[in-house]
Amino acid sequence: MRSVEVADDVGMPRVTPRERITALVEHPYFQRFIIAVIVLNAVLLGVQTSAPLAEHYHSLIDALDVAALAVFVVELAMKLYAYRTAFFRDPWNVFDFVIVAVALIPATGPFAVLRALRILRVLRLISAVGSMRRVVGALLGAIPGMLSIVALAALVIFVAGVMGTTLFADASPHYFGDLGRSLFSLFQVMTGESWPDIAEEVMAEQPVAWVFFVIYILISSFAVLNLFIAVVVSEMEEQLREDMRAEEQQQADELAAAHERVLAELAAIRADLAALRNRATG
Repeated sequence: MRSVEVADDVGMPRVTPRERITALVEHPYFQRFIIAVIVLNAVLLGVQTSAPLAEHYHSLIDALDVAALAVFVVELAMKLYAYRTAFFRDPWNVFDFVIVAVALIPATGPFAVLRALRILRVLRLISAVGSMRRVVGALLGAIPGMLSIVALAALVIFVAGVMGTTLFADASPHYFGDLGRSLFSLFQVMTGESWPDIAEEVMAEQPVAWVFFVIYILISSFAVLNLFIAVVVSEMEEQLREDMRAEEQQQADELAAAHERVLAELAAIRADLAALRNRATG
């Protein structure tokens, strides 16, 4: 992503404007400034939901909102100039580009509904903060494993729903009158929402129904739902290991490059000494 260095008349490498822009956008202070602007923009969007504040400070809020959007546009322009086509090879850069592009669409007339999408600018905080990127990356990487768990949970709920409809339709038609109601009631039980009320209504007619609910909760809540956490944690650990390997490889590359520079300098010194020696003996 960096341009080729051009040597000047004295043999020292000259830094190109593109390299200066690249160094600027990658500098930690610049990234912290962008994070501060994103947080300020989030505060402004929150203030706009308060009618008294929005009415009293309307001009100031609009000016700061436009200024924040201008900062985002300038940042993206600098990155496009610095990285060029490589900019679009980073998914997070594409994510930022889409969010800022949506914010540039005029929110008037038929596009007035897009004003609500301005809150998406706050999501740029994810791409700006490395720890958030890692968490989101782990969640996205865990999706294949989570799909299998979702299928397993759906299978457990379906089987329990058929059993519940068959066993408790007469005892509690409100919760188990048909398969649809049974599935929704069992989903509530799985999440822990109002399950004592559901169980008590059924147990008032069938006291031994507690066996069904206990077994279902043990399988769905304590086993299946905890598998989601296990998959996400496993993916995060794998991503951390990959980050550590990448960092170690980067350090090794930097050491190798420094070693090569030292060897090149030593070779140049030897060549200079040999030339001086030849001139002295000649």
